[in-house]
Amino acid sequence: MDERQETSGAEMVVQGLLREGADVVFGHPGGAILPVYDALHGAPIHHYLMRHEQGAAHAADGFARASGRVGVCMSTSGPGATNLITGLANAHMDSVGIVALTGQVGIGLLGTDAFQEADILGMTMPVVKHSYLVRRAADLPRALHEAFHIAGTGRPGPVLVDLPKSVANERAQAIWPEGTPRLRGYNPDPPAPAARDLERAVAALEGARRPLLMVGGGAAKAGAQAEVLALAETLGCPVICTLMGLGVLPGDHPAHLGMMGMHGTPVANLATTQTDLLIGLGVRFDDRVTGALPHFAPNAKILHIEMDPAEIGKIVAPHVALVGDVRRVLQILLPLLVGRDVRHPWLPEVDSSLGGGFGYPRERFTDGRISGPDTVDAVHRATHGRAVVVTDVGQHQMWAAQHYPFSRIGQFITSGGLGTMGFGLPAAIGAQVARPGETVVCLTGDGSFQMTLQELAVVRSYNLPLKIFVFNNGYLGMVRQWQEMFYEERYSYSEIWSPDFCKLAEAYEIPSVRVERSEELEGTVQRAVETSGPVLVDVRQVTRENCWPIVPAGKALHEMMVPPHS
Repeated sequence: MDERQETSGAEMVVQGLLREGADVVFGHPGGAILPVYDALHGAPIHHYLMRHEQGAAHAADGFARASGRVGVCMSTSGPGATNLITGLANAHMDSVGIVALTGQVGIGLLGTDAFQEADILGMTMPVVKHSYLVRRAADLPRALHEAFHIAGTGRPGPVLVDLPKSVANERAQAIWPEGTPRLRGYNPDPPAPAARDLERAVAALEGARRPLLMVGGGAAKAGAQAEVLALAETLGCPVICTLMGLGVLPGDHPAHLGMMGMHGTPVANLATTQTDLLIGLGVRFDDRVTGALPHFAPNAKILHIEMDPAEIGKIVAPHVALVGDVRRVLQILLPLLVGRDVRHPWLPEVDSSLGGGFGYPRERFTDGRISGPDTVDAVHRATHGRAVVVTDVGQHQMWAAQHYPFSRIGQFITSGGLGTMGFGLPAAIGAQVARPGETVVCLTGDGSFQMTLQELAVVRSYNLPLKIFVFNNGYLGMVRQWQEMFYEERYSYSEIWSPDFCKLAEAYEIPSVRVERSEELEGTVQRAVETSGPVLVDVRQVTRENCWPIVPAGKALHEMMVPPHS
C-alpha cells in the first residue's frame, strides 16, 4: 500500500464529518479522544467547547431539532462517555438524530480496567438506535457513513461510534463508500401502504361522524405541516396535538383545540371522549397523553399512521394502521378522499356541548405578583410569536406549551419523553448555533437551570445572543404541586435555595435583570428581547402557583382537575 495514501483514524474522523456535511460539533476533550482533537485543529469544523459532556449531547440534540440535520457530540472515554448517557437517552426518547463519537482506551487495553475505560457500548445499548466499536482504522469510513445514515433516516435516533485511541492513531487507506448504505434488516423507507389498508382507512373516514386528528412528533419529524392542514380542512374536523406535535398545525388555526393530555386543554381532552374516529398521526400514545387507558377515546375507532411499526398496537389497538412516513402516507391518502363523503365538521358541536372553552384555565393574581402564564404571554408578545422556544422540564415547560402558540415545526424544542431537567440551556445553545439569525429564548426553572448552568460560559465564549428567562419561584415547582395536591401538602425537599442569578450572570459577563412586579414584566421582557447579545432575566414568580388543568395519575382525561374558581 502506498504510504502517502494512508491517513490516521483521527484524520478520517474529520474527513468523514465533512463528507457528511457535519461542520458543527459540540464536545469536550480528554486523553482518549486527543488524536481526534489534534486533527480538528485548523479543520473547517466549528467546534463548541461545552463545559460538561451532558451539555454537549443536549446541544447536539437542540441543534438537530432546530436545523433538521444530524447533530454531533464528542467526548473522551470513561466519565466523558458516561456523561453523555442522559443526553443520548433524551434523544432516543424523542427520536432525535445525533451521532456521538466517544474516545476509548486502546484495543490492547480493552477489558483490563484501564484508566478511564468504560463499556460505553454496553451502557448505552438500550438508549441508542445503533452503535459501533471501531477496531480498525480502515473500518472508520464505513462506520461513520452508516452512523449518519442510521441516525437521520426512518425514525431518527442517536448512534454511538466508540473509537479506541490506538485506532485513532493507526494509519490506513481511507476508502469512502458512496451512495446510500445498504444495511441488512434496516429499511428506513417502508413500502407504500397496501391498497386494501388504504381503502379501509377511507371507509373509516367515510363512516365517521366525529373524526378527530391527533398530531404527534412523528408528523413534525416528517415535515407534514401542509399535509396535516390539508387533511384537517378536507375532513372539517377539530385537531389536537401532543406536546411533541405542537407547531405542526398553527396554534391560532380555528380547528386547533390545543394540546391534549395531562396538562392539555379541557376541550381537547374532552373531545377525545366524544370522537368516534381518532386519527393518530405520528403518535405513540404515551401515558401522559392517554391518561387511564381503559377510558381513553372510549367511543372511537383508531386510525394510526406511524413510521415505526413497533409502535402499532403497542399501547392502543388500531382499527386501521398505515405504516410509513406521515407526510408520504398523507400524500397517498389525500387524493383518495376527493369526491368521497368524508367532510364531517363537528367543531361547533365540540364548542357547545363540551363547554370547556378553547383556552387553558389559570390562576389569576391582582396583587402585583408574577405568574408563569403571564411570563410566557409577555415573551410571546415581545417576540411576535416567532421565536424558537427551548424549555427545561416542569411547570414552566407546560406553561410554554400552553400559552405560546407555535406556528411552525421546530419552533418548540423541549424534552418530552425523558423529561430531562437541565436540557434547556445547552439545547438552546445548539438551537442558536443552528439558527444564528433568529431569536432563540430559553425558558427554564430555578431547579432545572442549576443542573447545567455552567454552560453560561459557552454562551459568553461564543457571544450567542440567547435570551434566558429563569422562572424563579423557590421550589421544584411541579414536584411541589404534586405534593400539595396528592401528598397532603408534605413539601418534602421541594423547596430549593438558589444563588443570585443576576450576580451569577455578571460573573459570566452576561447582562442580566431581575423583575419582581407584574407591572414591570412587559417592559423588562421587551428590552431583554431587543438586547443584541445574550441576556438573563430573573423572573421572581409566585412561589406556590399551580399548572392547570391536570389529569391525576391513573385518572381518565375527562377527570382532569381545574382551578377551584374556574
